[in-house]
Amino acid sequence: MSSSPYTSPLLSLPGAVAAESPDAGVAAHYGDLFREQRALSRGEGFVDLSHRAVVTVTGEDRLTWLHLLLTQHVSELPPGHATEALILSAKGHIEHALYLVDDGSTTWAHVEPGSVEALLAYLESMKFFYRVEVADRTTDFAVVLLPAGSIVKAPADTMARETAEGRELFLPRGELTTFAEANGPAAGVLAAEALRVEHHRPRPGRETDHRTIPHEVGWLETAVHLDKGCYRGQETVARVHNLGKPPRRLVFLHLDGSEVTIPEHGDPVRLAADGPEGRQLGFVTTAARHHELGPIALALVKRNVPADAPLLAGTTPAAQEPIVEP
Repeated sequence: MSSSPYTSPLLSLPGAVAAESPDAGVAAHYGDLFREQRALSRGEGFVDLSHRAVVTVTGEDRLTWLHLLLTQHVSELPPGHATEALILSAKGHIEHALYLVDDGSTTWAHVEPGSVEALLAYLESMKFFYRVEVADRTTDFAVVLLPAGSIVKAPADTMARETAEGRELFLPRGELTTFAEANGPAAGVLAAEALRVEHHRPRPGRETDHRTIPHEVGWLETAVHLDKGCYRGQETVARVHNLGKPPRRLVFLHLDGSEVTIPEHGDPVRLAADGPEGRQLGFVTTAARHHELGPIALALVKRNVPADAPLLAGTTPAAQEPIVEP
């Protein structure tokens, strides 16, 4: 896509309210957040994620080459098998998360909005003598999420990632409006984010900052293969896994439902016993209003915070459930 701000054509649908960063360009909701969440939970509708970037890797060395760069074991990735992987810094900090699938001749990935330029620069710098071609296909393909249980048939020859949370389609961008007309109702990204928080799924730039390592947010289980080496940052992954524990841990928060507002990304987390002026022990990463659970959030806190301690998320009382064990 061009460098000008992206605007999805589906923002013209009735009731659409535009999302804010990092999801600017698509709809936050279409007038009824809880109705949209309930529809997704029943396997109905879809979510427009067309603001996400799409990258492809082709060439006969693509899987061997990606295997050397990513935290995941992908050298024998079967066609159609969805996986996710990270790119780390030399010190083991998370730089990119890639949501991958291979079709037998092309590896497809979608990544966070605004991250594709830095990602492609890194990938291009690592090509060396490998027979691979890397391309930004964001202008050609739009990501669309069909929830788990959806019976919608993807258009012919559309590549898809099938996961426990649903199918992510790499839909030809010119077919987005026609797809929406045939397969509504549309749900906004706020509904998808609420379900993501419910399922404890981290997201780059929300649950991560410049020093996050995979162990802190639960990505060790889903995006890191512990029996492979030879990737940047692997030494940190192995050392923390084998010899210690990460300095922080991701927690799930049940927020006090009597509050009018919910915390924002970056709001401090403190022990409730210390009050709102107490020492900051972490920060809220994502907060959401859930159609069944009420207000909920994810937060990154210091590892030594007692797992049963009542917390304050901003000024909102919160009860925690561990995601990453102390």
